[in-house]
Amino acid sequence: MQDYPSSAKLPDAKPHRSLLERLTALISPEPENRAELLEILHDAHERNLIDADALSMIEGVFQVSDLAARDIMVPRSQVDMVDISKPIEAWMPLVLETAHSRFPAVDGERDRVVGILLAKDLLRYYAEESFDVRGMLRPAVFIPEAKRLNVLLSDFRANRNHMAVVVDEYGGVAGLITIEDVLEQIVGDIEDEYDFDEEEDNILALKDGPLGPRWRVKALTEIEQFNDAIGSHFADEGVDTIGGLIAGHLGRMPRKGETFDLAGLRFEVMRADARQVHVLLVEKLPQQAAVQDEDNL
Repeated sequence: MQDYPSSAKLPDAKPHRSLLERLTALISPEPENRAELLEILHDAHERNLIDADALSMIEGVFQVSDLAARDIMVPRSQVDMVDISKPIEAWMPLVLETAHSRFPAVDGERDRVVGILLAKDLLRYYAEESFDVRGMLRPAVFIPEAKRLNVLLSDFRANRNHMAVVVDEYGGVAGLITIEDVLEQIVGDIEDEYDFDEEEDNILALKDGPLGPRWRVKALTEIEQFNDAIGSHFADEGVDTIGGLIAGHLGRMPRKGETFDLAGLRFEVMRADARQVHVLLVEKLPQQAAVQDEDNL
């Protein structure tokens, strides 16, 4: 067998290519922007080169870079907090009822978050005679409403945090966001033993927009519940959910970022994948615009 000098290259040696380089080589012609790349990926899905789950997660990665904390946070009114200025017996029933693993701890006012209380630390309350709840608190992380989710996810991983308090431009508490909320934008809903499909979580009221009242609505919300909450009059014949109604109106599966008006309401698709719509932003149009919209139906 012939020996090659240590400095020589083997005749058949090929340069190692990264996974990204190999994936890029498969795409021809090369996409010039994100929209073209998504079109190619959707075409690959239609030709069964990638499955729906893979396509959904790729789209989720793109969405994470587009969305901000305000888009997916739990609004302030829906956040379960413990007020440590009160005796433990006053808020312990809330801890047991909601069964969360973490709670923002406030000192008298909901805008005065002083830390994060881990439910497991409350075990010491039953084992120790002198229990100092303030000494059990972990530092709270505060982020602005406009913080991008991809940056937030990186911070969560680097600092090993699981929860952040979202504050508005005036320093008041606007909502709450967890690492699970961010990951769900990529992999879909993550259910644990304490997740319940409660109807009151289907529609969340947001701050009024430039046009009027706004809501964040799960696409699986039943039309009857949607009508009751929003004051609309959509028929539920042939479809059961608001997501099904939207898909039927468009005649196709809507994509993330699409906006359209229907019966006095403006719908924006906040989250969707190749299989279904997940979350909608609904805004009530001014009365004059609503009348014109209804005339065009």
